[in-house]
Amino acid sequence: MEKLKSVLGFGGILTTTAIEEISLLFEKNYFKANEIIQDSNKISNRVGFVENGIVRVYTTDPDDVEVTKYFVRENQFFVDLESYYTNTVNKDAFQAVVNTQAFSISKKTLDELSERIPNFYIFLKSITEAHLLNKIKDNDFLNYGNAKTKYLEFISRYPALAQNVPQQYIASYLKITPQSLSRLRNQIVKSR
Repeated sequence: MEKLKSVLGFGGILTTTAIEEISLLFEKNYFKANEIIQDSNKISNRVGFVENGIVRVYTTDPDDVEVTKYFVRENQFFVDLESYYTNTVNKDAFQAVVNTQAFSISKKTLDELSERIPNFYIFLKSITEAHLLNKIKDNDFLNYGNAKTKYLEFISRYPALAQNVPQQYIASYLKITPQSLSRLRNQIVKSR
C-alpha cells in the first residue's frame, strides 16, 4: 500500500491525513497471470491501481483477434475513462499479464470523497491528465519507423515489460505478427 500512498501524494495536493483516509478505502485484489480483471462490454465503475505486476489493456477486432492497446505498470492507475465518465459499456478488457497485486476503489466512493475531502477533486483531475499524457507518450514511438525500430524502442523504454510480457502480447502491441517478432529477436541476439 506504500506505493499507492506515494502516488496519492502526487503534486502535494492532498494532506497526509487525507492520503491515509483515502488509502484505507481501497480494496486489495490479487490476480493470477492471465486472469481477466474486467471483461469488455461492462460498465467501468471501479478504478484500479497496480501495486505489483502488469495489466494488459486490449480490445477485440472485427475478426475476433485480440489487439493489445497498452500495458499498465506498477504505480499506475487503470480504468476505461470513457465508460467510467459516461456510464456506458467499455470496449476494452483488462487482464493480469503476470501475478498482479492491485488496489481498487468504486466510483461511488470516489464521488463521496470528492465532496468530503478538500482538493480530492483537483487530485483526480490532475492524475487523469497525467495518465492521459503518459498514455500518449507511451505510445508515440509506435507511429514511426519499421518493426525493428519499434521493438528496439520498446525494449529500451520498457525493459521490465520486454522480459515479463509474453511475446504474443508484445507483437500485438507493436502491430506485428508473433513470427515477425521472433525473427527480430533472433536477429538482435545474433548481432550482439
